[in-house]
Amino acid sequence: MWSVKLRHLLPINQQRAVVCVAKARRMANSKYEYTKEFELDDSLLPSCWIVIRIDGKAFTKFSAAHKFEKPNDKRALDLMDECAKCVMQEFSEIKLAFGESDEYSFVLHKDTQLYGRRASKLVSTIASCFTGNYVRHWSTFLPVQPLLYTPVFDGRAVCYPTLDILRDYLSWRQADTHINNQYNTCYWCLVNSGKTPSEAQQVLKGTDTAFKNELLYSQFGINYAHLPEQFRKVGNSLLSVYL
Repeated sequence: MWSVKLRHLLPINQQRAVVCVAKARRMANSKYEYTKEFELDDSLLPSCWIVIRIDGKAFTKFSAAHKFEKPNDKRALDLMDECAKCVMQEFSEIKLAFGESDEYSFVLHKDTQLYGRRASKLVSTIASCFTGNYVRHWSTFLPVQPLLYTPVFDGRAVCYPTLDILRDYLSWRQADTHINNQYNTCYWCLVNSGKTPSEAQQVLKGTDTAFKNELLYSQFGINYAHLPEQFRKVGNSLLSVYL
């Protein structure tokens, strides 16, 4: 917008034109700005740790189409880690990230004021940053396999009022890593040995951890405790300089 001082340096006819344009803009803004009232305030609770969890949409289909190795494809997991690193470099307010399979959780400090703590802005920017880097780095981690179609990640924002609850959330995601991986390891061993998917599911239905460990060792010679930690229990963790 022209300042009063700069405007007076113009010829009189141009000064009048500038005044008319400014007046028209003010009138337009006042006429239509009521539409802002339809925007909801989605600011997250203050003094709470914020977790933005992104999750791959229909990644069972996506991984099959792109021939991911089963039950774990280290190339794809390393790609997820690289995307998470890029997100943390872009948003320094993220202090911790934990990932498993096709999901990643990003923890923002309880005092962050990033985007005014607006959920829609936090979720959309972090999810889009992650997705963009997934496409960008695909050929680095899976150079032989072309990217057949665009990956999609959804996201959600959750507030945790204390460190203890935040720790329990992260423990839950870590336990989920173990449960899912142990089941998938058994499932794919059974399928690769000749059982149909439904037969493999029936064998594993209602079984506990001890049964699955014994099945892997007795039938396939796999000691579950010796599998890479990235697959087995730890998942993928990234830590910023400080919490």
